[in-house]
Amino acid sequence: MGRLLKRSIEFFLFILLLSFISFVFMKLAPGDAVREMLRAEDVAVTSSQIEEQREALGLNDPVLVQYGQWLGRLVHFDFGTSYMTNRPVMEELLGKLPATLLLTCSSLLVLIVIAIPLGTLSALYPNRVIDRCSRLLAVLGTSVPSFWLGLLLIEGFSVRTHVFPSMGTGSMAHLVLPSLTLGLTMAAVYVRLIRSSLLESLGQDFIKGARSRGLGGASVLVRHAFRHALTPVVTMFGVSIGSLLGGTVVIEVLFAYPGMGKFIIDAIQSRDYPVIQGYMVLMGLIVTIIHILVDLLNDVLNPEIRLKGEQ
Repeated sequence: MGRLLKRSIEFFLFILLLSFISFVFMKLAPGDAVREMLRAEDVAVTSSQIEEQREALGLNDPVLVQYGQWLGRLVHFDFGTSYMTNRPVMEELLGKLPATLLLTCSSLLVLIVIAIPLGTLSALYPNRVIDRCSRLLAVLGTSVPSFWLGLLLIEGFSVRTHVFPSMGTGSMAHLVLPSLTLGLTMAAVYVRLIRSSLLESLGQDFIKGARSRGLGGASVLVRHAFRHALTPVVTMFGVSIGSLLGGTVVIEVLFAYPGMGKFIIDAIQSRDYPVIQGYMVLMGLIVTIIHILVDLLNDVLNPEIRLKGEQ
């Protein structure tokens, strides 16, 4: 119970700090959101009109006063109103979230299908052909930038062969190329991680004891070795989910995929500060919750971690 309370306090302190940093950084950013907003309406504006709009939006108030007002609305999950669309920021973000979630899940599926078999076979047959090939692929995967891999996939499967669409959304086929781009680059890291974790697990005394009791190879691998080896993998998996949800910006722009990443780039270009601030806080909430769930899952997989945390 004490550990759960500690995590809850850390969670709220982190969100408070994140909200303050995101708000202050937006105020320090160059450019004028009001000028961008009025310019988007394609009408000639005067200095007095700009000043009136700034006053109406409360942008002339001291920064701490603006932050306090914004934080008060944030407590009620009111992220404000977008300068560009004049719609609630939360409504805008939640409207883009399903597309990003779908891309994240499909990318993780590609990762799992590739990384688990290759990593497991590499650990079971070290220094064999399959191990050398998987390590070579892992090195190549970590060396290739994701955007360059995406360009290669577009050239090979869209421009030349017209097998998959390269832009937009509308069908599952639109997910193939961006999912492969993200999944392949991440799978390279996981192949090496699964291999090293499983090799270490297979050398533990409890594995040797299980085998000496006559347990079959599959039973030892699945029930004992994998469970012990999953702790670092699960931790890394949580980090990957967070990075995918908040860091698919380049890939979404490259494939013109209408998710949160592309949406936030548009908001940055138009200096839509409420959208940018809301995006940072929402991603902070989601990533922090994911990390807490990963910690709880690791407690289940490896009780030794929980016992150390309670000491």
